[in-house]
Amino acid sequence: MKKLFITTVFALGSLTAFAQEEQATEAQDTATEAVAQEEFSEVALEEVPEAVTAMVESNYPGATINKAHKNEANQYKLEVSLEDGTSGALIVDEEGNAIEQ
Repeated sequence: MKKLFITTVFALGSLTAFAQEEQATEAQDTATEAVAQEEFSEVALEEVPEAVTAMVESNYPGATINKAHKNEANQYKLEVSLEDGTSGALIVDEEGNAIEQ
């Protein structure tokens, strides 16, 4: 009987620890996303380097850059819309290389 009780206590304690760890990880992910969004500030489309616009034109023919944002690391977050009406965001460096986030 003692073994059953002790086993139950350890099992419940383990589950509680895992649940708390998952909540902490989710909170950290949300905070990281908020900071990443705040780092970019909007810039005029004319300020976007030619290498970046050339990359968009070659990889997404017919795409239009609607807005551009830049961070301190000279990375650009571009809001792009395609001819078929779909839109999305791209993050590239100043040389036109895609950055995965």
